[in-house]
Amino acid sequence: MSTSNWKRNIILFLSSQTISLFGSALVQYAMMWHISLTTESGVMMTLYIICGFIPTFILSPFAGVWADRFNRKLLIIFADALIAVATLILAILFLMGHDSIWLLFVMAVIRAFGTGIQTPAVGAILPQIVPKEKLTQVNGINGTLQAIMTFVAPMASAALMTMASLEIIFFIDVITATIAILTLLLFFKIPVHEKAAEKQTTSYFSDFMQGITYIKQHDFLKSFFLFFAVFFILMAPAAFLTPLQVIRSFGNEVWRLTAIEIAFSVGMMAGGGFIAAWGGFKNKVLTMTLASLLMGACTLALGLVPVFWIYLVFMAVFGVAMPLFNTPTMVLVQERVEESYLGRIFGVFGMISTSMMPVGMLIFGPIADVIQIEWLLIGTGLLILILAVFLGRNKILLEAGKPIANEQG
Repeated sequence: MSTSNWKRNIILFLSSQTISLFGSALVQYAMMWHISLTTESGVMMTLYIICGFIPTFILSPFAGVWADRFNRKLLIIFADALIAVATLILAILFLMGHDSIWLLFVMAVIRAFGTGIQTPAVGAILPQIVPKEKLTQVNGINGTLQAIMTFVAPMASAALMTMASLEIIFFIDVITATIAILTLLLFFKIPVHEKAAEKQTTSYFSDFMQGITYIKQHDFLKSFFLFFAVFFILMAPAAFLTPLQVIRSFGNEVWRLTAIEIAFSVGMMAGGGFIAAWGGFKNKVLTMTLASLLMGACTLALGLVPVFWIYLVFMAVFGVAMPLFNTPTMVLVQERVEESYLGRIFGVFGMISTSMMPVGMLIFGPIADVIQIEWLLIGTGLLILILAVFLGRNKILLEAGKPIANEQG
């Protein structure tokens, strides 16, 4: 592929995804804060999180197969359209006075279905349009763009919540999704990947089982997925209970909830820029280990600090660690897995991430109504630090993390 061609494609693709993400983030923050401020309940937050993850888990095995069997661009467009139509219907219902909390749970379910379809397709399409040696840089840039959007989104969402109704935010999401869909449909040109172009001779179940067999045949994937299963359970309190912790321990003003999201997003922007420029250690697993140690230390600190501005500093450092973790993780899979299996492997990855987070919330959410969230953060922070040490000493993963420049293919 020519340099100008792949660069044009990646600019169009990342632009459309960034615009779509902005609208989604606006709605995500608005719904989460509305539920937090209205109920102040760990159980209600747990229900909301579960509604947002379980459908993705159910759909992931199918979506991973779809991402390998069908046109990935069209799958991404379909997912955006599904979410946009559902958001439009919700906005109309709210305008008509049907503004029940349970409708937000239903919306979370539909959005999760869209995410479940989109995530394996996005993960698998990048190696189609980006040269292998540029994957770290492009994933890093993508992380930075996402961080910028999640930096702007909470401020915009908080401002809109003080000036306008919830349905106005829903309408903005519909508009951004439409722009993203039209960008991909009209301007983003990419040939269909090899497997999708072939006549499909196997069943969905057979294709999925081929993906499972592929994982069984590769020791690094088995170790990789086991690490993530435990990691996602332990991340649940830091990921989902910190807004509730801030409301209980520091105050229930919207600006405080906005501040933690901004601090986290500023950190993510810095981390995304840093990993795009630096590229990480030569061994990707060492970069993931460094990031895991940072996240464990920050989780522990969030449970200990009594002063809000210091809390924000650790939230920012946590944000820095995220791209340092996510970028080498994505590139490791994109480099090491054959292209015709990428969708299915990302599908299984989606199943693990979307099932383990709710498992974590089922454990920690109800406990958060009984004991202080601070204690949950201290405990899980220590366990993440121990897990990071195991990651950095895993010989199979360290071998997989080595650079592949001198290897064939």
